[in-house]
Amino acid sequence: MLSQYDYTLPEELIAQEPLRNRSDSRLLVVNRSAQSFQHCSIRNLPEFVGPKDCLVLNNTRVLPARLIGWRTKTGAPWDGLFVQSGPEDCWQIIGKTQKIKVGETVLLHSPDGKNEIIIEFVMRNRDGTWMVRPIQDPAPQCVGSASSLLRQIGWTPIPPYIRKGKPRPYDEERYQTVYAEECLQGIGSVAAPTAGLHLTPELLHTIKERGTAVTPVTLHVGLGTFKPIVAENIEEHTMHAEWCSLPEASASVIEQRRKSGGRIVAVGTTAVRTLESAPVPMCAFEGQTSLFIRPPYSFRNVDVLLTNFHFPKSTLLILVRTFGGEELIRSAYDEAVRLGYRFFSYGDAMLIC
Repeated sequence: MLSQYDYTLPEELIAQEPLRNRSDSRLLVVNRSAQSFQHCSIRNLPEFVGPKDCLVLNNTRVLPARLIGWRTKTGAPWDGLFVQSGPEDCWQIIGKTQKIKVGETVLLHSPDGKNEIIIEFVMRNRDGTWMVRPIQDPAPQCVGSASSLLRQIGWTPIPPYIRKGKPRPYDEERYQTVYAEECLQGIGSVAAPTAGLHLTPELLHTIKERGTAVTPVTLHVGLGTFKPIVAENIEEHTMHAEWCSLPEASASVIEQRRKSGGRIVAVGTTAVRTLESAPVPMCAFEGQTSLFIRPPYSFRNVDVLLTNFHFPKSTLLILVRTFGGEELIRSAYDEAVRLGYRFFSYGDAMLIC
């Protein structure tokens, strides 16, 4: 039941700013076999992965998916989020749409105020999202695909619990992993795979020097990752599909390490869902996944998980408790609250091994 995944979090523990250095984050190491906790720094991560292991990263790039502007009919401010491209050059979005009707338009503006574009509301979907159509006439300099248009008028999509959703210039860099790749198929993520935000080139270099393999997968974060659960019976929750990919080279490395006795260390829940969506036996694939990991799920391809601290009653928290064990992870969260760990996107990390 959903209520068992609730917990009390003091508001002051919700991280509002990234740390000056990514690797300054704290790391709570949860040992499942010993049922124990160890308090470290993310800099200690290389000590917990071995030369036979394989570290799997989600290399998706966060799009400037936040949309800010004014309703042309009333002049009222409007705020929304690009979700994905749709048919006939439309975009699927979520946002402040309760009073908006079909045919209304919103004038979007870029962070620097130099670019503008109008979107027209075309159709409301059953899931509460909208289809909108960009109208490029007012700003002929804004042309191209959804991703190119977003780069011209979009804002960094930091979550609403960070400074009440007020982005700052440095968020463009810090709300992005250092290993993010250019968007595949012209798409990307609308939220960061936050476990990877802690990693630096120096830390990854140290891990590789110890013999650990480091290999990428891709999952473009969409509604499936952060859509709230509304049903008390979690089995009634339906995940939105998200595009993911396991390249042939990565599948080969993972299988080689596994055959040699190594562990598969997933950086983030999105890497977990990609690996667990892979065929058996593991091989390259790409496509949509709507995998919702909940008890009594049995993990096939992940042995260790690096993850942030997640929202109460979220699909991410359910995944983490399913992986680490209900009572152990509940106790770990209590420990993190007691010792003042920083929570959510810009917060600290947990390693479950």
